[in-house]
Amino acid sequence: MAAAPAPRGCGATSFQRKAAAGSRLAAVAGTRPSVRHGQLLLSSGLPSLDCVLGGGIAVGTLLLIEEDTYGLYSNLLFKYFLAEGVVCGHDLFVASAKEHPDNILKELPAPLLGDTYRNELREETTAVKSEEFQDAMKIAWRYQNLPKIETSPTTSTKFGHYYDVSKRMSPELFQSVKQHRFYLPEELSSQPEMKTWNMNSAYARLLQSIQRIIYQEGFDGSDPQKKQKTILRIGIQSLGSMMWGDDICSSDTPEDVHSLTKFLYVLRGLLRKSLSACIITVPAHLIQNKAIMERVTNLSDTVVGLESFIGSERETNPLYKDYHGLVHVHQIPRLNSLICDVSDTKDLAFRLKRKLFTIERLHLPPDLSDTVSRTSKQDLAEAAKLLSSGCGAMAIGKKHLDF
Repeated sequence: MAAAPAPRGCGATSFQRKAAAGSRLAAVAGTRPSVRHGQLLLSSGLPSLDCVLGGGIAVGTLLLIEEDTYGLYSNLLFKYFLAEGVVCGHDLFVASAKEHPDNILKELPAPLLGDTYRNELREETTAVKSEEFQDAMKIAWRYQNLPKIETSPTTSTKFGHYYDVSKRMSPELFQSVKQHRFYLPEELSSQPEMKTWNMNSAYARLLQSIQRIIYQEGFDGSDPQKKQKTILRIGIQSLGSMMWGDDICSSDTPEDVHSLTKFLYVLRGLLRKSLSACIITVPAHLIQNKAIMERVTNLSDTVVGLESFIGSERETNPLYKDYHGLVHVHQIPRLNSLICDVSDTKDLAFRLKRKLFTIERLHLPPDLSDTVSRTSKQDLAEAAKLLSSGCGAMAIGKKHLDF
């Protein structure tokens, strides 16, 4: 009798996985799927902001940054977003009506790659500890280790990069990616006056440029045989300002009330059906008609406001000496769910160290030095009461904490 054939292996079954007809789609560089809602995410360029937004910016969505009074820190976030695109090999579309896109690209912060960021972090930590050592001696031990949104750049996350704001990115690095520029003065001089979609000429030109890039470069998925897929990062600076031909910042009854909202409505439609993500800075503090700003917020996916202490009473207030401003997360998108992915921390502040810009949990010291007046200590007690109540949204009319 012939011997029975030997089994192929222990636990072998007759069920076999069917080989795929084609090769698996390669992952898009610089992205990762969200573990909560499955949407493809990309980094904003600031890991602490990614943590606040639930892991990053979803592909196909719009991030609106409400500028601080002087536009210093909002422009920094704008450049972080573009710099992250350069490091990840994404295509860039930079639009501005004030500063030429070439100058914006030349001022991108230098990335901290490899072990460089660990060395820079070590220097930052040493400098901060030396400055805060005396203050730490006066604070009860239970307050010294309050958690932050970003504990340190040495965490195990592999998503996003860190940047040195004191150095500029090398030209060879940002020239290695494809760049598209839109400078409004040049566009107005090269083409005749136009008005489509019932909006002003500047917004119509900008929409046509974005639409042309998305379709011609294949970001809409119309060319499946295209080489490895990538992301189009769109950055629009100071949209809604007078430089864009809009008067919503100069009058509470503008002539063209709906131009900006129509632009955002069409832009979101383009983003939804393409491999792209957009960041827009808006001078919200100059928009006098608050109803317009509410519509702009509703037409955006994620809305983050920056409130700088420059020129305000908080700049010299010892309660806020460790920070340079407050962060207000006004809106987070609901992606594949009925509720949005909200961070458990509502009270956020930012500070610019020597080389790093970070967003942290806002916490006030339990007590100040003996040289502080009784009035300042009363302010501290009232501010602590506000924090304990869990205030997260910006409330108009608050004296000490307007968030």
